[in-house]
Amino acid sequence: MSNEIRLAFEHPSERSHAMSDDKSGGVPLDRISLRDHIVEVEIGAFQVERGINQRICFNIVVEVRPVAQSVDDDVDRILSYDKVTEAIAAELADERLNLLETLAERIAERILLEPQALRVFVRIEKLDRGPGALGVEIVRANDDISSRDNEAQTEEKPHPIMVFLSNDAISSHHLSGWLDQLQNPPAPVILCVGLGENAVPVSGAPLAQRRIDLLAIEQNAWVLAGRDARCVVVETRTELDWAMKNGQISVWAPSKIILDAVDAPPAHGGENGVDLALWLATHVEAAQLITIGAQMPETGKTPIKQAEIHQQLL
Repeated sequence: MSNEIRLAFEHPSERSHAMSDDKSGGVPLDRISLRDHIVEVEIGAFQVERGINQRICFNIVVEVRPVAQSVDDDVDRILSYDKVTEAIAAELADERLNLLETLAERIAERILLEPQALRVFVRIEKLDRGPGALGVEIVRANDDISSRDNEAQTEEKPHPIMVFLSNDAISSHHLSGWLDQLQNPPAPVILCVGLGENAVPVSGAPLAQRRIDLLAIEQNAWVLAGRDARCVVVETRTELDWAMKNGQISVWAPSKIILDAVDAPPAHGGENGVDLALWLATHVEAAQLITIGAQMPETGKTPIKQAEIHQQLL
């Protein structure tokens, strides 16, 4: 077996050693490593991977900046192993992911935000998808992490106005006037809807019922979009962020964000669109949630205003 192939299957620590010259200029770098760290988590792009946990194995090596002064047995002067495991836990808790590649990239970026970290090797493997381990390995350096982080910090975060529309509100002749009002404030606008007027199929399986309910809400979102061309249906957080920055009125199609969330509202028959809207309002740090023709949701961090069909909104 050639040296290159052998190294491809070695632990990332051996890979780090073999690539040491291209980062350190020949000066040996210190390394910290995490070996065979196994976590059970729901992850995967296939339908059979939804609703179940599988074992994921992490092997990570971090090349660190040499300590300028004596460590003196002081944990505050070194990059702690806890920072590595905390990076894994934080990214797993952020949202449900489909791809190991995405998870590896996010873990690497989080670790490289630490001042001591120069380069990180991340290998992640699924242990339960076949007779062997299926995985990915990436190598990332901190050369451009700091600049990307500074750009993100300088961007002003929008705080949208969210509006939940009942079915009566969707069909109301006031709809165009409400949209006119909502375009005047400087805040971006996200519209949410609930189940449509047609009966929803019933399944005895809770996960299947959640899918059915969310799809029914999305059908209703397209009904709203068909009422006014200013309403654009969006389904991902990336689309929402772009729309909020560019003044687009968004109609939230909730399936992807809800199904990928690790803290999604619990599933129950007859999905409550108002509760979903309040959940999203919390996550996007909305300035206000307005409900039109619908009951007030349970109180949360977001200020809530209830409006009747005939009322002015703002």
